[in-house]
Amino acid sequence: MDRSYPSFCRPLIIKLGVICILVFMGIVASLSGSAQVSIGLDNWFNHETSTKTGKPYHYLWGDTADSGYSRWGDIFTGRGARIATIERPSNKFLDPLDVYIIVDPDSTAETPSPNNILPDDILVIERWVKSGGVLVLMANDGKHCGLRYLNQLSVRFGMVFNGTMLRPVLNNQYEMGAFTELPDHPVFKDVRKIFLKEVASISLSGDATPILKDNGQVIMAECRYGKGFVFAVGDPWIYNEYIDHDRLPQDFENRRAAENLTDYLVNQVKSQSRNLHE
Repeated sequence: MDRSYPSFCRPLIIKLGVICILVFMGIVASLSGSAQVSIGLDNWFNHETSTKTGKPYHYLWGDTADSGYSRWGDIFTGRGARIATIERPSNKFLDPLDVYIIVDPDSTAETPSPNNILPDDILVIERWVKSGGVLVLMANDGKHCGLRYLNQLSVRFGMVFNGTMLRPVLNNQYEMGAFTELPDHPVFKDVRKIFLKEVASISLSGDATPILKDNGQVIMAECRYGKGFVFAVGDPWIYNEYIDHDRLPQDFENRRAAENLTDYLVNQVKSQSRNLHE
């Protein structure tokens, strides 16, 4: 049987084939894009400005100095996530995000006129978490962090950061900040030793549960809230200075813990009843 097509049909067949290929590629691209987790890092409540450059710095993705989070950002992007820097939270800024990270909100000791966490901000953030967002709160000791206003947010999730400072570290005596009694938790999988310094403890209530304790005082905690999830730690912890071994001795494993935390947060997103964003 002759299965050849008339010559006038061949251009149409080729066009149909091309269309099918393009449609298939579009579907694949759409699925790939929709699976990309979006991570937002606050630069409104933490809004310190360098006296040298006049630009924002300190715990930011673009800060490659010791004070920055550029290496943590690389961990996120290495896992296919999209990172962004967020100004004052609003529905416009938060709705496209899957994870929202607030680190060390400014105090008057650091910034003359800090952008405090206000009731309207709390309502927006709480609604976002309840609908399935993953919130990360990373405080600091009371001398270096606006705990009063941060606690007005964190208490909604059963967590209050205390003003006392735990684990002060003198110069390079890193063992003063060593934690070796680590719990069986995904953040500490295959991790034997981490470093934190000058940490705020956390008082818990409601559904909040401890992750890491130090002599009975909570250092890290978590809470499920509505469809969302909150992770809290009383220290900025994994900024560039202390994520690798630029300063830390080789037996500290902050990078591995940072990678575990990254995976844990991304997995929380994937487990929530929330659409990922294209």
